[in-house]
Amino acid sequence: MKRKAIILWFLVIASFLIACTDTQKLQQETDEQEKITPLVKDDDSIRIGFSMDTLLEERWLRDRDLFKEEVESLGAEVKIVAANGDDALQISQAEALISSGIDLLVIVPHNAEATAAIVHKAHLAGIQVIAYDRLVKNANLDLYVSFDNEQVGEMQAKAITAIVPKGNYVIIGGAITDNNAHLLKKGVFNVLRPYIERGDINIVYDQWTKDWTPANAKTNMEEALHTTKGQIDAVIAANDATAGGVIQALAAKGLAGIVPVAGQDADLAGVQRIVSGDQTMTVYKPIRMLTQEVAKLAVAMAKGEEVPAFQKVNNGKIEVPSVLLSPIAVNVHNIESTVIADGFHSSEDIYKDTSK
Repeated sequence: MKRKAIILWFLVIASFLIACTDTQKLQQETDEQEKITPLVKDDDSIRIGFSMDTLLEERWLRDRDLFKEEVESLGAEVKIVAANGDDALQISQAEALISSGIDLLVIVPHNAEATAAIVHKAHLAGIQVIAYDRLVKNANLDLYVSFDNEQVGEMQAKAITAIVPKGNYVIIGGAITDNNAHLLKKGVFNVLRPYIERGDINIVYDQWTKDWTPANAKTNMEEALHTTKGQIDAVIAANDATAGGVIQALAAKGLAGIVPVAGQDADLAGVQRIVSGDQTMTVYKPIRMLTQEVAKLAVAMAKGEEVPAFQKVNNGKIEVPSVLLSPIAVNVHNIESTVIADGFHSSEDIYKDTSK
């Protein structure tokens, strides 16, 4: 009886070890599947999927139109979807793109963490993924193409500290779910830190803005004005949309045009506010440059070609091959030589509701 019990015990242990081995093998297979090479199509047509976070802001409408134009100019097709800030919808839309027979997926993530699931699903289907302008975190991402967002934050802070080297600063960040918002803030504090350590600058309010919306930015700024009793000398906002909300709140207190405000994206409304004196500066990221670069790389990768990406950005899981483009600071003195010269905005549009 004792001998049978011992034999039974050994059989249980052996089964457990086999199960563990199978689990490890399954994990290894999953990891290998993530690295699967792109599917090779029988025909010559190339189809690119473009999963966008939102089309509720002027900037992203421009990205959509220019990217479509650039991809089609290279002889490829593009399918575009937008989730307008809904994580679950973005994932389901991306799954539909993957199932539709695309050759490569380009994604602008709403949530840097949640969209890792999209990268995994694409890889299981043999489809490579490019993160467009915003990084996907904790995923085996194939390529990341953006502007140097840390440099954007540095440009904002340098412009404002040149005007207000001492005083109370308010930081109105972007969406906490967007990795770019964190990079922007890192760049801002790269510049502000020495001023803070010397006691020249005091950060009196620092808050993220849910979904990057002007309404939420306005609420944040109203809270900042209330808690500081209006004792604010400068504001750095994460983009022109949030800067617009900030300036609405300042205007209600008679402070618009008095308190310097930085933004970014060079939205038409932001540039018009620079002309009117309500906004101090913005950071221009030439969108056509970005769309041209991503379209060229996406089509090349879909054809199985190797692409040059000498920079690396850590996304929490791997060092992602990256292409980072240079942004441009814009103020009232160089509007003509930047956004107008590039055709990003026309002189007529910028000055039609403002006095030059």
